[in-house]
Amino acid sequence: MQYGSMRDDKPDEANRAHLGQIFDEDAELYDRARPGYPPKLFDDLIETAGIGPGPRVLEVGAGTGKATLPLAERGCRITAVELGANMAAVARRNLAGFEAVEIVTADFETWPLPAEPFDAVVSATAFHWIDPAVRMAKAADALRPRGALAVVATQHVAGGTESFFAEVQDCYERFDPSAPPGLRLPAAHDVDSSDHAHEVARSGRFGPVAFRRYAWDLTYTTAEYLAVLRTYSGHRALSPKAREGLLECIAGLIDRRYGGRVTKRYLTELRVARTARARR
Repeated sequence: MQYGSMRDDKPDEANRAHLGQIFDEDAELYDRARPGYPPKLFDDLIETAGIGPGPRVLEVGAGTGKATLPLAERGCRITAVELGANMAAVARRNLAGFEAVEIVTADFETWPLPAEPFDAVVSATAFHWIDPAVRMAKAADALRPRGALAVVATQHVAGGTESFFAEVQDCYERFDPSAPPGLRLPAAHDVDSSDHAHEVARSGRFGPVAFRRYAWDLTYTTAEYLAVLRTYSGHRALSPKAREGLLECIAGLIDRRYGGRVTKRYLTELRVARTARARR
């Protein structure tokens, strides 16, 4: 957990599989509380990926369809792979009106790739949960020559109700002994995405990464803010007593000092790289 930021940390190998499955515990809450993505991101994705009308898209870690739906609305033919059975069920409901969308309940690491390659592999706020020993090579294997890997990452940055995000750190330090003292949200221009670019380069399967960034604000009521916090793996992994104490502390701060509303600034980043050669 990154305290005060609502962010899911990039997991290490010791907790990746466990925390990655926590989201499936309450798929309805996830679908209701989690924000989507800026609409322009999807237009830019299609443009930057260089894919024409009706592209075949493989989505990795579809969740409840937060990115699947806008892609389907833009005419994509989608195979969406989602590990969680409950998340996949909600995604099927949300995408029921699109015949060209298939939701597959499976883990991407062992799911057998179809014979026909895809024009794009898309993963929205999910790629960091995929086994790093597998994800780049398998994404490249899924693509046609010059196909695109499009990874969407969400960062939580300074902005919005900035004083709240400074004060709320006290709640995290009180209820989680692992909370780093005095942690603060970074400015958008300080967010470093070089780790992804380096991973892409190390794979030897893709060309250079094109980055596009979108900063946007979202205002939450106290109840809405607590709901989204309850969907984050780091918060869900706390003991029930610590988690409820933390949420009560946060709610009291919002109601007492901020009139029952806070604004959160998100930084959404689109990272697109195209395959350097044909499938093996």
